Amino acid sequence: MATLRDADALPNSRLNAGWVDKALRWSAKSLVAIVWVSSGIFAAFILALYVGGAVAGTYQDWNDGFPGLYAQGSLSASIGIGLHFGFGAVLLLLGPIQLMAGVRQRHPVLHRWTGRVYATAALVTGIGGLVYIVFRGTVGGPVMSAGFALYGALITVAAEETVRHAMARRLVQHRAWAIRLFALAIGSWLYRMDYGFWRLLAGGVGHTKRFDGWFDMIMVFWFYLPNLAVAEFFIQGRQRNASASTKIVATALLGTVAVCLLLATTMITFLGWGPAILWRLGILEG
Repeated sequence: MATLRDADALPNSRLNAGWVDKALRWSAKSLVAIVWVSSGIFAAFILALYVGGAVAGTYQDWNDGFPGLYAQGSLSASIGIGLHFGFGAVLLLLGPIQLMAGVRQRHPVLHRWTGRVYATAALVTGIGGLVYIVFRGTVGGPVMSAGFALYGALITVAAEETVRHAMARRLVQHRAWAIRLFALAIGSWLYRMDYGFWRLLAGGVGHTKRFDGWFDMIMVFWFYLPNLAVAEFFIQGRQRNASASTKIVATALLGTVAVCLLLATTMITFLGWGPAILWRLGILEG
């Protein structure tokens, strides 16, 4: 038989649970918003450097970011990596839209069509990267090739699973795979972010021009595997039967990541991406 104290505790328990759920939602929304703004700037940088270089016929500009990325005579590899970067920019711009509950609920047709574009872009991005690795390898050697190949394979699988569950109307599984796909899709953006942040904090120690230093070897897996771990925390935290402690950990993790990304985006935009975009537009001289 419930005591008076037990009865008094029930409203407080519900109130605490409500605040935990609200904090988790706001931390997730804040992270997605920061990712959207930051990845949008990075997408503009990608379009300026890689797509802009292709349009202008200055393919050697591609090598500013990665030495040896473009080599004359490697047509299949160049097409593959060009598709990888071009459609990767589409992923960065459309990804946050797909996660917005308001868009899903109020504009389901838009959600489905942008979802098809998003999934197609993910498949092309993953396959394009794999084609490049097969024909050219990577500047960092076998370890870098293995890490990037795994990344491309995971994106391809996540895109396929997201579409498969959507078509079967398994919406819970569809949303979980969509979150995983988004976590992977922002990998190329985080790769640049991590390098920029590392240069600011540690002067780039462990990085070499050939991308074969100890830091480079870590980065070929670090730019996407932790993303999946964060995504899994969020997926588990959103479940109705998730414990309060799970939701609190997920909230703290998402909030910490959001703050770090905001700081990193501000610094890297002013020091790297912004000047490169302005240079391509002819506003800033090289």
